[in-house]
Parts: sequence; C-alpha cells; structure tokens
Amino acid sequence: MNQRVIAKTGTIGTEFRADELIATLSGRAWRIRSAGAGAKGERRYAWARTRINGANDPEAEYWLLARASLTDPTDLAYYICHGPKRVSLAELIRVAGARWAIEETFQSAKGETGLDHYQVRQYTGWYRHIALAMFAHAFLIVTRSKKGGPLTSNAELIASCPRQPVRLFPVE
Repeated sequence: MNQRVIAKTGTIGTEFRADELIATLSGRAWRIRSAGAGAKGERRYAWARTRINGANDPEAEYWLLARASLTDPTDLAYYICHGPKRVSLAELIRVAGARWAIEETFQSAKGETGLDHYQVRQYTGWYRHIALAMFAHAFLIVTRSKKGGPLTSNAELIASCPRQPVRLFPVE
C-alpha cells in the first residue's frame, strides 16, 4: 500500500505509508467484527483504525481503517474514511462492508444489461448508455422482486414477460 497518510496520534505530524502506520498499532487495537452477510455467511474480519489528518473540518474526523483476514493475517485492505466526530468502529465497518453489495450490483448490471458494452466516442453517448443500462437493471430488479419467489436470473424474467411493442424516440 503506497498511500501516504499523516498520523494524528502517537508521533503527531509524522507521515507514514498506510501499511506502516497500521503496523504500529498494538494488538489490542484490533477487533473481530462482521462486515455483513455474504454469499457464504457472515464476512468476519479483524478491524483496526487510527486517526489521521485530513481537511480542516471541525465537525468531522479522518480515519485509516484496516481489515485483516482471519485465515490469512497478511491479507490486508485499507480504507481512508471521513465521517462525523465520535463515529463508531461498527459504523465504519458497516459502510466499508457496503462495498460488496455495490460491486455485486455492477457485476450483475454488466452481465445482464450490458453496462460495460459501449465504445466511448463522446461523453453524451457514454452517459446515455450508462443511464439506460442502469435504468434497465433497476427495472429488472424491481420486476423480479414483485414476481415473488426466489430471485433467479434476469434472463429468465425477460423470457417470462409478455411481449409488448417498444417505441424508441430519437434524441436530438
């Protein structure tokens, strides 16, 4: 991890690489917590945090948050967090854990609505493609959830929908 941060505790004002700063924390700084439910159950990791310097904001603080795998302690991930003063470690972990749901949504949109199938020539074309793909993905998710039962693939949902004419309107 090459990201450099300035420590706010201990050796105040000293610049560290993120992994070096986390390495200075004692073993008591680490807590085992869940980042939420995953496909294989609870995503449990060891988490630690330390304050770092950021923009001058009297209402907020900056944190360096680290996540270590319980099975492989050398597998570390780092997050730079900005949040209100007195934010709990649990809240930082909850927000960091939301990343998986966002990544799964993008993967699903790529596979089911062609989110990544475009050739960028101009911003306007790219923007329209992304907006249409995300709208189509949202439509499929809502329709699938209203059908009830297990959420299967969007391809099965599309095949089961009654066919209606589609009108395309030219964009000027």
